[in-house]
Amino acid sequence: MITPALPSSRPTRVRHTKADDETDIKARNKVETSATAVSRDESTTAWALAAGGGDADATDRFVRSLHRDVVRYVAHLSADPQAADDLAQDTFLRALGSLHRFEGRSSARAWLLSIARRAVIDSHRYAAARPRLCDTDDWTLVAERAQPTGLPGFDDGIALLDLLDALPDERREAFVLTQMVGLPYAEAAEMSDCPVGTVRSRVARARATLVGLLAEAEASVTDDVPALAEAPVAAPAVAPVVALAEPAVVAA
Repeated sequence: MITPALPSSRPTRVRHTKADDETDIKARNKVETSATAVSRDESTTAWALAAGGGDADATDRFVRSLHRDVVRYVAHLSADPQAADDLAQDTFLRALGSLHRFEGRSSARAWLLSIARRAVIDSHRYAAARPRLCDTDDWTLVAERAQPTGLPGFDDGIALLDLLDALPDERREAFVLTQMVGLPYAEAAEMSDCPVGTVRSRVARARATLVGLLAEAEASVTDDVPALAEAPVAAPAVAPVVALAEPAVVAA
């Protein structure tokens, strides 16, 4: 009688490569980042609710925690860094006047950024309706040229604004909200009044466009750099030899 061979009871060893380690680290970092963002949103929402009840300390914490996000958002959405501070101030003035109506159905950050969005739209409408006072075709470009350009990060900031300005409005907003401000896709979709899948599609298309624009910019910079020709080495100059006259001999 032939007894069938039984499977080995020894556990199968699973190879663990360096790539697996890197994937695990990335996944863990993503989870930690998500958890940090959720914790932060919970804190700012709690401060907003307390501020709506008249807590002055909570109001200060609410403003300080979200001021940077608002400035960054309005700067990129309006494509005008010079107006970012004014738009942020307008946003917080509107928000502080409406805090008593905030019920916490969404995060305070999403609620505040929706107010910032309306502030930017109102600013564009006001600028479009305002009578033109100068003959310059692009007065914003003239204003930018008049600003000091030696500040750290100035050139990079202008370059980023130029790239974002090339995107359609809906894609730029989706990209800024999710990739730069860090808003979850669900809240960005709620702000934009569209499905989450639409926001993801807009972000993916915006990223593809930006990658293409960056590649074009790098290629143009490479093309503009002239090839360095080897300059002929000149022979060292030889100083002329001046003949010295022999001293005159004085007769005794």
